[in-house]
Amino acid sequence: MTCLRCGADNAMGAKFCVRCGAELLAEAGRSGAPPVLGLAGGAPALAPPPTQPTETSGKAIGSLICGIFFLVFPAAVAAIILGHLSLSDIRKAAGRLKGRGMATAGLVLGYSGVLAIPFLLIVAAIAIPNLLRAKMAANEASAVGSLRIIHTAAIEYSAKYRNGFAPDLATLDGAGAGAASCDRAQLIDSVLGTGQKAGYIFTYVPTGQRILWSNAKARGCSDPGAAYFEVHADPITRGTTGQRSFYTDQTAIIRWDENGPATADSPPLE
Repeated sequence: MTCLRCGADNAMGAKFCVRCGAELLAEAGRSGAPPVLGLAGGAPALAPPPTQPTETSGKAIGSLICGIFFLVFPAAVAAIILGHLSLSDIRKAAGRLKGRGMATAGLVLGYSGVLAIPFLLIVAAIAIPNLLRAKMAANEASAVGSLRIIHTAAIEYSAKYRNGFAPDLATLDGAGAGAASCDRAQLIDSVLGTGQKAGYIFTYVPTGQRILWSNAKARGCSDPGAAYFEVHADPITRGTTGQRSFYTDQTAIIRWDENGPATADSPPLE
């Protein structure tokens, strides 16, 4: 006889199961009918309840994924919300949902991200102004160097072509225009020749008496040069790309002003 509780085989006529001890009923066995097996008291044996399918909570997965990106503020908040919702769903599902570990991990990462926000804000408040000041200082140093390059190019142009000082920056540039000439001297780089470089705008102004056009033309120059020149360097956005403006002329003295365009009356750069 087979026990309906544990499925063990028992000898015919046995009253109790040799494995689980349940009482066996075999009244019908003596009449040739199949033996009726059951539990003590005559109650029929109950089949085990069917196994309920389980699945992983999607909210728990979402909480973990958002938690991985906890340094991004919205992701940290989403990880916390989804984590609590998934844990609540898992408790109510009576075993049909799993993913408690993922939800817990998402909550830990989410709260870590929220707690890290004040620290990140403090670091940003310290680092960003320092980076901005460093960038402005680098741009100002580059502007001063560019003024010296322009001054040297203007002196060289005057000596080489005897057309006074160049009429504009384009005349000092001319990269890629073939051989160097009075109109395209190729004495400065093409970026500086555009009048804008490293956060600064450069304005070249010829001043004083102009060379006679006939003399300039005789030397192969389309435009006459000038007796003097001045160059202004001003930040594109004051306080962001640079703070100080600079000025120089044929004297090679570089002057500066931090509140507006520098002039010949501004203090010299030390």
